[in-house]
Amino acid sequence: MDKFANMETFVRVVDVGSISGAADRMNLAKSAVSRRLKELENHLNAQLFHRSTRSMKPTETGLAFYEHCLRILEDIREAEAATSHAHCVLQGPLKVAMPSTFGVLHMGAAVNDFLKLHPNVEFELDFNDRQVALIDDGYDLAIRIAELPDSALLARKLTTIKHVLCASPDYLAEHGTPTKVSDLSAHQCLIYSLSKDVSHWHIETPDGSSQKVKINPVLKSSSGEYLISAAENGLGIAHLPTFVAQEKINNGSVVEVLPGCSFRAINAYAVYPQTRHLSRRVRTFIDFLVERFEGTPYWDNA
Repeated sequence: MDKFANMETFVRVVDVGSISGAADRMNLAKSAVSRRLKELENHLNAQLFHRSTRSMKPTETGLAFYEHCLRILEDIREAEAATSHAHCVLQGPLKVAMPSTFGVLHMGAAVNDFLKLHPNVEFELDFNDRQVALIDDGYDLAIRIAELPDSALLARKLTTIKHVLCASPDYLAEHGTPTKVSDLSAHQCLIYSLSKDVSHWHIETPDGSSQKVKINPVLKSSSGEYLISAAENGLGIAHLPTFVAQEKINNGSVVEVLPGCSFRAINAYAVYPQTRHLSRRVRTFIDFLVERFEGTPYWDNA
């Protein structure tokens, strides 16, 4: 019995949630995957999975063994790398999920620079504004811009994200420039469709009070890049993060609306499962991102 091959197979089945999915990813026959799992359970004299026709869920014993396997297999990979000619070289896969607009505009460049430093790392990037299931889908980490709820995830803050209201000069010339929060209810508003509340904006005024204004959403989209383009084309007032809007404000294609007002800032985080052993690749990449983004004034609307 090849213990390490069986452990790798076991880990892949846990990550994917099925024998067929693991077999596809490992380019093995399903019978070979099943045989390895059976050998492993017989060797350990333990049941590692709750089996059903649709999925394979680890038992409590299986989950504990999974965590040990992750550490052991990563230690083996790092030991092999340490004794190879590339003593200090990072290598291996990194699967990362990230918001689409922030990912394309800013994370992509960070990944490019990281690859220049560590060309043997193999990235798989998923640009998606909807939250993925890190463990179920086999991600090493995700970048999230959100107020993080209590969960089974650990997180490190990368930077603070602020938001602004903006519109084109032509739109404001035609429809008037709002001078107070209540004026927004009479305007065409461009809305990020994945927001928790697409019918109201919660705004903090210069005097420190918070106001909730009902808005008229004439356009909803899950793409910040599309919304800023719509604002540039005079379709209405957009509520956008500064990492999308600031460049357009700087070049004058849109102007900030109610500049004395603000929205509650949220943070960008690198999140990862607390049940998963962090490899040196993941630790190094997270450290790289923290150093790159921490205190960045551009995204903080300085």
